[in-house]
Amino acid sequence: MLRRLRQACAKYWGRWLLALVLTGVAASQVVGMLPGEWVGRLDLFFYDLRMRVVKAELDPRIVIVDIDEKSIAEIGRWPWSRDVVAEMVRQMTQTYQAQSVGFDVVFAEPDTSSGYTRLEELAKGELKDVPQFTRQLQSLKPQMDYDARLAEALKGQPVVMGYNLSNEAGAIAKGQLPAPAFTVADLGGRRLDVTHWRAYGANLPQLQQAARSGGFFNPLPDEDGLIRAVPLVAQVGDNFYESLALATARVALNGKRIKPVFLQNDAVLSDEQLRDYGALDSIAVDVKPDPLFIPVERHLTTLVTYRGRGGPAGGAFRYVPAVDVIRGRVPHDQLDGRIMLVGTTVPGLNDLRATPVSPVYPGVEVHANLIASIIDGDFKQRPEFALGYDMVQILVIGLVLGILLPMLGPLMSILLTVAAGAGIGAFNFWLYNAGGLVLPLATALLLIAALFVCNLGWGYLFEYRNRKAIVNLFGEYVAPELVAEMAANPESYNMEGEIRELTVMFSDVRGFTTISEGLQPNELREYINLYLTAMSEDIRGNRGTLDKYIGDAVMAFWGAPLELPDHAARAVATALKMQQTTIALNQEFVKRNWPPLKIGIGLNTGSMRVGDMGSRIRKAYTVMGDAVNLSSRLESITKVYGVGVLVGQATRDAAPGFAYRELDRVRVKGKNEPVPIFEPLAPDSELDAGLRADVEQWHAALVALRAQRWDDAERAILALQEKSAHGLYALYLERIARYRTDPPPADWDGVTTFDTK
Repeated sequence: MLRRLRQACAKYWGRWLLALVLTGVAASQVVGMLPGEWVGRLDLFFYDLRMRVVKAELDPRIVIVDIDEKSIAEIGRWPWSRDVVAEMVRQMTQTYQAQSVGFDVVFAEPDTSSGYTRLEELAKGELKDVPQFTRQLQSLKPQMDYDARLAEALKGQPVVMGYNLSNEAGAIAKGQLPAPAFTVADLGGRRLDVTHWRAYGANLPQLQQAARSGGFFNPLPDEDGLIRAVPLVAQVGDNFYESLALATARVALNGKRIKPVFLQNDAVLSDEQLRDYGALDSIAVDVKPDPLFIPVERHLTTLVTYRGRGGPAGGAFRYVPAVDVIRGRVPHDQLDGRIMLVGTTVPGLNDLRATPVSPVYPGVEVHANLIASIIDGDFKQRPEFALGYDMVQILVIGLVLGILLPMLGPLMSILLTVAAGAGIGAFNFWLYNAGGLVLPLATALLLIAALFVCNLGWGYLFEYRNRKAIVNLFGEYVAPELVAEMAANPESYNMEGEIRELTVMFSDVRGFTTISEGLQPNELREYINLYLTAMSEDIRGNRGTLDKYIGDAVMAFWGAPLELPDHAARAVATALKMQQTTIALNQEFVKRNWPPLKIGIGLNTGSMRVGDMGSRIRKAYTVMGDAVNLSSRLESITKVYGVGVLVGQATRDAAPGFAYRELDRVRVKGKNEPVPIFEPLAPDSELDAGLRADVEQWHAALVALRAQRWDDAERAILALQEKSAHGLYALYLERIARYRTDPPPADWDGVTTFDTK
């Protein structure tokens, strides 16, 4: 385990260090040590995306009474006379029994459309001496004073008048504000982080006094111009006022007032902290049976949860034309007992806002969304632990991906990166939907992308050359899958010479001279190409290393450059496979009237030097040593014994899973020590019972021969020859005949000596 850990550290330390640096950079950005404006913009993008992917569902509790093009076409251009508005109020509050009505419009100027004001001026001027005119005017006042008619319609009804706050240079206070929600004196010395306004454009005093309440409708756009949060409370002078949405929701819920709620653990807060925004917990709406608490953020704002793309087609709220309400044409089941907001979707009336879900979102629907959140107590919050959460996810991502990505291949790296990004995003989205938590996501996703890209770049810049070198070095020798396996750890392979135990093979075509004389040059070329291709595929298909072609001969070895504990068994299995492939090739050659193919294969196992060898002009990755030479000698004497494959004692011992027939003990040229040689027949578990019996009988004959019991040996071999005309039997019958006439010396060891290669 420790060895593997040390190897991993040696191999991946560079990329692990890079991952640590990237994680440190991400953590520094989270805590504000690095500029992060663009990261904040990206987090806003993900925040917006959360709302865009949520399908809108119609909220039947809130209805938008829309001053739309249809209404303007029937009634006339806006603003309408106050008697029309008064009729609309009466219809909404009395006919349709609205829970509350919020006006997203301001009635700041007196309505003179009836001419009553001019008549009053006449009654006080030129016609002041005409009592009949004055009396008649007084009788007409209820019908012609449209502002009074609207004020009368508002009295006692759950109507909230909207107004606008301003900090523009030169702005003045106009109209009358509603009664404040609370004052500076009510705070007990605490300060609130709230928006301050100098001026306002409010409704006529008689209208505001008649209405139940009032609320401002100023949004607070973010730096990119989108409205994501709306202030619930604003300060004008020493007074604090409700927003239109808050006031409308409060009236609908029969709430009497609102008040700020401060944290209860005052004992652990300093006096300075008590006066700070950090001590504020929420805004409470005094409703029965239990108060409703609205969490607030900086500037006493709350995030708007947009429920659709906005407008009549947005799907979140029902829109009804104002003219249909005035004329009583809306079915009662669509309007009775609803919260109603009066606004406009006509582009020319300038009440369209840029929001995360649409660049042209009706302003009145911003209030509708906030009212729905207040009623449901469903608010999205950026919790105080957001920074800690972000830091934890950064560290986890840096640790997990930083360690794993360097150890994985390209495909698995892509899958892990996608899974990590999708997992973090899905968890973030789940927290948003299930818990209403708006948590940072951008830095985590950027770190995931940075770790992936840097690992990819590292692999390309620093490892690609190593892998390409491996392919260039070994691509001609070993199978592509072995090259890929080696390329995964290029530092473990090189062409430097080393001593290693391997199994080496030599294969040669029998009678190639005769074959070449019987074929045309083009036929011979195709003949040898087919043969060499088939043999090479068998070798490489069993993880062998193709060394070289020597004319019609093939040299290969197993166990280098890739270590193979079972190199001997693979070599023996390959030799048997090559003999089967030869049979299949001969079927094709016979069809072409080509000479049949017969090959001899010699295998030997032992220590040998392997590596890049040659001259400064040309080198090759090959093997050298006595074990290699013996393999070549074994191949050359296969024809003597009439067998296709010969292996040495070391190969037989290293590959015990096969059935072997011992052929002889030989002393090849250049070797003084005798070597037992064997013919591999098949995997031991697959050997035919009859052939197994013949092998045992042959081994008994060999024992008799070495004991110089010529008659016993001859009888056994003759019995075998009756079953099969194997060239081995004829060879030994000939030897027995020679030994009878020319007996071997007394110290004969049963070894056959070969004086030629």
